[in-house]
Amino acid sequence: MIAIDGMTVKFGGVTALSDVSVTLDAPVVGIIGPNGAGKTTFLNVFSGFIRPRAGSITAFDTDLLKMAPYLRARWGLRRSFQMEQVVDDLTVEDNVRVILDPLGLGARERDHAVAAALDFTGIAALRSAATAELNSFQRRMTELARCAVGSPRILLLDEPGAGFAEAETAHLREVITGMHDFNGAMTLLIDHDVDLIQTTCPMTMVLDFGSLIAFGATDDVLRNDRVRAVYLGVEEIR
Repeated sequence: MIAIDGMTVKFGGVTALSDVSVTLDAPVVGIIGPNGAGKTTFLNVFSGFIRPRAGSITAFDTDLLKMAPYLRARWGLRRSFQMEQVVDDLTVEDNVRVILDPLGLGARERDHAVAAALDFTGIAALRSAATAELNSFQRRMTELARCAVGSPRILLLDEPGAGFAEAETAHLREVITGMHDFNGAMTLLIDHDVDLIQTTCPMTMVLDFGSLIAFGATDDVLRNDRVRAVYLGVEEIR
């Protein structure tokens, strides 16, 4: 369970997040809102890239804000970004393996964890390929394998579904929905693809101008009149 209490972030005179308080306890939680709503800022506070003006984050009985960013990564916080962060000079396997370096695992345990993550994300056949030779979707799957490997506790995914074909999005959906069963991690998912949010996230929170305007079961949230007005328009969600 993740409990956020009073999270407030200001950049000069701009309030990016305003007193956000919410308790998250679903395997996958969607985060939606219009551009500039504060979604990426929300993840940046989790990651330690931004120090909030006020508020707290307690995850699995741990105060995340008291931990340096590198300690959060060691603790089990993983992150993907809108632009992939894979290392082109490494193979797919080594891109995934490097995530385990700070964890003090034995060689056999690392081998097993990497193989399991590659199988889970469907890229085992690419393990020896240079990442620079991969297409955009394969690079994204490599990044998700990096997020999945070992024993993460929280995954932060920032628009992983942007620009993919229907079959690729379907595979991405399977990976995201299967993540909790695979390694026990909770996933916080930002994406503008409402169908991806609907089909992967039991619960969804909505930000607008830095404020939390809705949170609850995803289908209920997407029917919320205020949410439809600020983000979805007025068309019926089918």
